[in-house]
This record gives sequence, structure tokens and C-alpha cells, in this order.
Amino acid sequence: MLTDAQVQEFDEKGFLGVGRVLDDEAVERLRADLDLVMAGKSPKPPVLNRNMLAGKSEYEGGKGGEAVIQIVNIWQASEVFYQHACHPTITAMASQLCRTDTLRIWHDQIQYKPPEQGGPTGWHQDQPLWPILQPPDLISAWVALDDATVENGCMWMVPGSHTWGNQQKWLRGGPDFINPEHKDVTLLPADARLKAEPIEVMKGACAFHHCLTWHGSPHNRSKRPRRAIAVHYMPGHIRYEPTGRHVMDQFVNVPKGDVLSGDTFPVVYQKK
Repeated sequence: MLTDAQVQEFDEKGFLGVGRVLDDEAVERLRADLDLVMAGKSPKPPVLNRNMLAGKSEYEGGKGGEAVIQIVNIWQASEVFYQHACHPTITAMASQLCRTDTLRIWHDQIQYKPPEQGGPTGWHQDQPLWPILQPPDLISAWVALDDATVENGCMWMVPGSHTWGNQQKWLRGGPDFINPEHKDVTLLPADARLKAEPIEVMKGACAFHHCLTWHGSPHNRSKRPRRAIAVHYMPGHIRYEPTGRHVMDQFVNVPKGDVLSGDTFPVVYQKK
């Protein structure tokens, strides 16, 4: 369980590192299943298995065969990843941060930046990219399957940015990538600081972030891979409120305005 001080830190910054949650054996099981899924050899396919940079411009990171491999809902292709999404320690901590008695999976997501050719992930907020969910109360548990450091393209986040609302369409990367820029800073609080912090997460460790926290990650130019699994958790009150399209639309079987539930959005934590 998280301490009061940890919960307060998350509330203030919009992200929180909590240290190691998986031992080496658990990490190796996840890595082995990830290899099978990436190779198309899993019993069932995930929802997506793609290079996010395919067809992108040079500015967007599509230069020279660079790749960020994204796999969505690997838990549907792998029992090992489903059990990870149900991890009792991770889900209990996420429920604390969400202030909820019930957690469901929205979806999970692998992002793999291969050695030397790992591309960037641009500055963004998660919630605006999920235009079928409200309110913006989701929390992600990001677990490293390799040491994620500044050298191999760890995430960077802007403290306090989760309190500034939906700013997605005004966000852009700065010239050094590390600190984001905003196209109209008059839309931000007067005391907003656009200063990012690196979130280094060692193998088997976990970092949580809020769905409105600004984050991104630069290239992986190192000789080491950067593999990670993020599970995006919904507190029990999240509703289906479509204002746009999303790849998970095909699995929604509830009316507009209802709590988003169903077999593809299973309950993974229920406080007793």
C-alpha cells in the first residue's frame, strides 16, 4: 500500500515512482511472451501490433527506419500479461490513487524502443487520445521490462500538468525535445512551469501517471532495448461518452452514458 506522502506526491505532480514490483523471473516470463506476440506466434492476436512511426514524417520521428513498436491489449493474446494486469500490488496502489473500490482495464500497451533505432514518442496527454471516456480520472501503471534510463529513451513528465486540463492540441516538442512547448501559454495557469523531469524506471519497477499528465520520450540511441508494459486502469465510475473514434470502439457494448464495462474491460480489482 502507498503511504499518505506518496499519494500526496502523486496528487501534486501527476506521477509517482514506486520501485520494484516484479522479480527477475516475472520479468523474464513477460519478455518471453512479448517475443511470441511480436513474432505473431501467440494463440490469439492483440488488438494492435504496429510500428507507430511507420509512414510518419522526419519531424514526427519517421526518419531512417526508426521504430516504436506499439502492442495494444497484449493481455488478450497472453495469459501472462493478463495476470500482470491483475497484479494485486499494482492494482491496490492504482485504486488508492484513483480513490476507487473497483478497477477495470481500459487497455494495455507495450511500447518497445529497439536499440539504436528506437524513435521518439511525442509530447502528449493520454485522455485526449481516448475520446470515448469520461471523466478524465484514469491512471496508468508503467512497468519497465528493461532499465529505462535517460540513455535509452525513458519518459519525461511535466510536474503538475495534470491539473491544467486538456491541452493536447496546443502541445508540441521543443527544439531539444526534453522540455515541451505550448502554442498559447495564456491558456495555462500563470504559475505553470513547462519544465520536464526524466522518469527513470529500472527493470521490474513501476511508475504511475495520471491520464492528463504531459509526457513523452526521446530516441533510443543506445545499444540497449527499452521495453515496457503500461496498463491503463479505469476507476469504477468511468463512462462511455464518445466524442471521437478509438480502436477500442469495436469492443464497446454499452449505451452512451453508461459505465464502460464488459468482457474486454474486465474488473481486475475489487475492494473487499
